[in-house]
Amino acid sequence: MERIHSINAERIAWCCADYGITPNELASRLDIAASRMEKLMTGDSSLTFNQLRKIADYFGRGVLFFLEEGPVDEARVHTPQFRTLANRKPEVTPELKKLIERTEQQRKVYLSLIEDLDEPERLRFNPPDIHGLAPSIAAREVRAWLKLGNSNDFDSYRAAIEAQGILVFRSNGYSGKWQIPKENPIQGFTLYDPVCPVIVVKKQPSERRQSFTLMHELAHLLVHRSSSIDDETDLYSHEGHEREANAFAGNLLVPDEFLATIDDPARPDEVSQFDPWLDRYCKTWGVSSEVILRRLMDTGRLPQSEYNAYRQWRTNQVFPEKDGGSRKYRHREPKHVFGDPFVRTVLGALNNKQITLAKASGYLDSIKIKDLHQLEHYYAGL
Repeated sequence: MERIHSINAERIAWCCADYGITPNELASRLDIAASRMEKLMTGDSSLTFNQLRKIADYFGRGVLFFLEEGPVDEARVHTPQFRTLANRKPEVTPELKKLIERTEQQRKVYLSLIEDLDEPERLRFNPPDIHGLAPSIAAREVRAWLKLGNSNDFDSYRAAIEAQGILVFRSNGYSGKWQIPKENPIQGFTLYDPVCPVIVVKKQPSERRQSFTLMHELAHLLVHRSSSIDDETDLYSHEGHEREANAFAGNLLVPDEFLATIDDPARPDEVSQFDPWLDRYCKTWGVSSEVILRRLMDTGRLPQSEYNAYRQWRTNQVFPEKDGGSRKYRHREPKHVFGDPFVRTVLGALNNKQITLAKASGYLDSIKIKDLHQLEHYYAGL
């Protein structure tokens, strides 16, 4: 097989350093002989095209990236938002870095399609100024801005946020390039942009828990006007920006008037009964019991000892794992992952013949053409 000799080994070394691995570790992961990789890095060898493509795919780059001359211009390769997230937490694995970059690319695709469709009105991110406001007041302002009613679930919260010019992605529950692995503690991240920000939420077995992550990330956008990446500990933090984001999310999901409807005398003595006690409120508001309990604790209506006991009890519970379910409705998965505005924009560009079927498929998680047509029929019936 013909070999390529003009490979820029310096760029491979830069990618390895960026991902925290050595060239030898890269060779082992991609089933490339260590001796060949060592020679390549010293300028004495070459690779087949398939070997180079493996390296390019692993780092989420094009093959041409490793054939260009000169060192990597990090300012061009990584946006400031990416560098903010990638440098914040050790849990940002190579796979997660690629997910962040894919998210940035999807935003660029969306903005480009909006421009081609000449529909600038879709870019309407104009949030209220809530800087310096108390969490309860800020949350009230944002609830009004989002036009939230008294009964919600994750989907309605997501739709309300998307209606205000924010893209909301949810990681896929299936193994693939849009999944945040179950074992990774990262729960979500935010890419701030004054024109088109993006929130990414990790798919969880309970959509009610996703609602809190969604609003926590929204807080970083609206309160802090910054990009952020959050793991499980951040969603319970009592310090700095994370404390502010948690307070905002709690007040937005369960405002004081909601909290006033809860019957304290009916609270069970056993923390194991808190979930049944709060179930009807959780269903109506689309939140977990824990969000309500935290709000009750913060307002002095629940002793911290009981809240801590509930958390300890909850941590010790073993819930059956879901197997991922059927992929019978594969054509709808892009809507679940990328949200309604993104999918409608891609389909609109396809309908206007501004992009090909192949490009539309690529933008929509590489679904098959038959699934793409099913998705078109699904939207036509909405």
